[in-house]
Amino acid sequence: MQFPESWLREFCDPPLSTRQLADLLTMSGMEVEDLCPVAPAFTQVVVAQVLAVERHPNADRLSVCRVDAGTGRTLGIVCGAPNVRAGMKVPCALVGAQLPPEEEGGEPFRIEHSVVRGVESEGMLCSARELKLSDDHGGLLALAQDAPVGKDVRELLRLDDALFTLKLTPNLAHCLSVYGVAREVSALTGAPLRTPAIEPAPVRHKDKLRVTVEAPDLCGRFSGRIVRNVDTKALTPGWIVDRLARCGQRSVSALVDISNYVMFEFGRPSHIFDLDKIHGGLTVRWGRKGEQLELLNGNTIEVDETVGVIADDEEVESLAGIMGGEGTAVSDGTKNVYVEAAFWWPDAVAGRSRRYNFTTDAGHRFERGVDPAFTVEHIERITRLILEVCGGDAGPMDDQILALPERRPITLRVERASEVIGMQVTQPQCASVFERLGLVFTQESGRLSVTPPSWRFDLSVEEDLIEEVIRVIGYSSLPDTPPIAPVVACSLSESKRSAHALRRTMAAFGYQETINFSFVEERWERELAGNPNPVRVLNPIASQLAVMRSSLLGSLVNVLRYNLARKAPRVHVFELGRAFVRDAGVTAGDGTVAGLRQPLRLAGLAYGSAAPTQWASKERPVDFYDVKGDIEALVAPRTARFVAAEHPAMHPGRCARVELDGHPIGFIGELHPRWRQAYELPTAPVLFELDAAALLDVPLPVFTPLPRQQSVWRDIAVIVDEKVTHAALMEAVEQSPSRLVKSATLFDVYKPTQPGAEIGAGKRSMALRLELLDEEATLTDERIDAEVAAVIDSLGRRLGARLRG
Repeated sequence: MQFPESWLREFCDPPLSTRQLADLLTMSGMEVEDLCPVAPAFTQVVVAQVLAVERHPNADRLSVCRVDAGTGRTLGIVCGAPNVRAGMKVPCALVGAQLPPEEEGGEPFRIEHSVVRGVESEGMLCSARELKLSDDHGGLLALAQDAPVGKDVRELLRLDDALFTLKLTPNLAHCLSVYGVAREVSALTGAPLRTPAIEPAPVRHKDKLRVTVEAPDLCGRFSGRIVRNVDTKALTPGWIVDRLARCGQRSVSALVDISNYVMFEFGRPSHIFDLDKIHGGLTVRWGRKGEQLELLNGNTIEVDETVGVIADDEEVESLAGIMGGEGTAVSDGTKNVYVEAAFWWPDAVAGRSRRYNFTTDAGHRFERGVDPAFTVEHIERITRLILEVCGGDAGPMDDQILALPERRPITLRVERASEVIGMQVTQPQCASVFERLGLVFTQESGRLSVTPPSWRFDLSVEEDLIEEVIRVIGYSSLPDTPPIAPVVACSLSESKRSAHALRRTMAAFGYQETINFSFVEERWERELAGNPNPVRVLNPIASQLAVMRSSLLGSLVNVLRYNLARKAPRVHVFELGRAFVRDAGVTAGDGTVAGLRQPLRLAGLAYGSAAPTQWASKERPVDFYDVKGDIEALVAPRTARFVAAEHPAMHPGRCARVELDGHPIGFIGELHPRWRQAYELPTAPVLFELDAAALLDVPLPVFTPLPRQQSVWRDIAVIVDEKVTHAALMEAVEQSPSRLVKSATLFDVYKPTQPGAEIGAGKRSMALRLELLDEEATLTDERIDAEVAAVIDSLGRRLGARLRG
């Protein structure tokens, strides 16, 4: 929320500087996200009146102006603005004035006596852009005709002001207005709060609009009145326009500006209908399936039974608590209006606007809670402003109260408050805090019973009151007490490594870490995870991020697309994060799956060249085996096994299941061609996703003495079916009866282009190097031959292999 300091000080003016006020708000829970001046510093800029405008004798686009700047004599100033004319009042920078620099951090621009194309110029007429008041550079900044000549522009436009931008948490709905913030400042500082008196508008006719509230669970209070004979073409007063601009709201029209002004002033969203466009009366109800509404923003939406609406006798006219409809919008031709202010239940408004991919100031406030007690007073305030600006005749007030929030007393135990706060507080201190906050309470020894006021939707339990006590007393008053218990760092077992160790290892391999949302597009789950029933988010922050991810691969593919859109040639990224998987082993009472697991996963993606560009080696694209080597190094000193498999996101013939100690821990493979094309990728990246929990175990090193005997190597070549895999070959060697084979390495694969008699059709030759070792005795040729024969026999029995040659 953004507002000017001067407006706040009209309601409450504590003896604090701007910076002290900002620190006070931040330390009380209303974080000041930004604090900046309304306008940068400039000097000697005054109000001037253009007396005459003549064409420059030596330039077609310049004018020579005779200007009265209140200096006692007429000034001659050369000006190039297209909108300069005699009689207008504009800002004039006198000789010696300093204007804001053109670029941030630059030197101020000094105005000097100059000669422009042979004509003397004694100053400069200024645009809003030259004073850094806006980006408008279409011409001079036109000032009000009643502005006193010679008056300092900073004083006239109240530019010695500051803009506060608050970053409010959802529980601070009562601070979504300038008056609401002032009320908090008054409680925090003790400075008096000036509440403006709102006088009822004079009633000039007896007309009422028929309004029926059919849904008290949607609308608890509905107030409104008819105002006839308004002039919608009237100009909004400059002071309203300026304040709205400093709240970040542009001026639209007088009626809209007045409604917005009261919203920022008191936090009360309202709506003004064109009375003559309403068919019959209004009905406040829940929507019906198939009903449509064209909103003020130009969108046409379809409502249903979960969306509140205001309808007339023929059609829906407004989205309750969020935005009005185009059908009853006020325009220049409007003569009669209906002013509405209501209390909408927060639960009935929350999340509705996000369903339609937009947010509004009204919805932002109503879904957090707006004070239901002052709808009539705020309509009176709006009516008064309408009568002052647009004229008209006000009718009687129609106020329907159906169901208001029940304000149940909350008990605060003083002793409990001291325990939670961490310092001793007394009952008089607590009572003083509640008095300053305007909370009604009763007390007995050690207890205070507080009834929350109508504007405080965030007070419901004792801890809320405790927070109010220390917030008003001041967090700076908390004592600096050292902890009683010693702080001892917990060290991991040597057989475990931390998640940070995995991150460091991946970074050492050249991967960059990414952090992504846990909620993703449903398309990613369906296509890349093969998950047709993902866990859904009840209130997503965006319509497309509606499900929880069961795989990290979709997030990484999206990161790749983001980088490719910014011309990144090489992308190696990883993420260590949670996935959300339904647990079929846990069921609810109705038999549906109710369990949910959140396993920690490590996923990676490699795209582009295998290594950064360098002079010593040729560039080549990353492939399956590069990433496979990274995984093998990641699980070391254990050995991973890669078994051909299928995964929804990966190429059917270029995918493997990763196994560790006989248990599957994830998949590695190239992105499926279908998804490479669907996600518009030039080439397919290599991806992997592993169970992080399995990677955190590290076997402790075991001392093994150096062998006293020498190893012996024997090479054998066997002919096997071409479908026999490397893993099957190694498994057959391991399961042979030989106890002297320490290792086996595949070093050659041969398959002739035209099958010969030796190999045979559908066969290939695989050459193995066997390492044999007996640590107790020297191996003889007879023992070596027997061990090799045992390996060959095992290969023959298990794989149908035969010795080549």
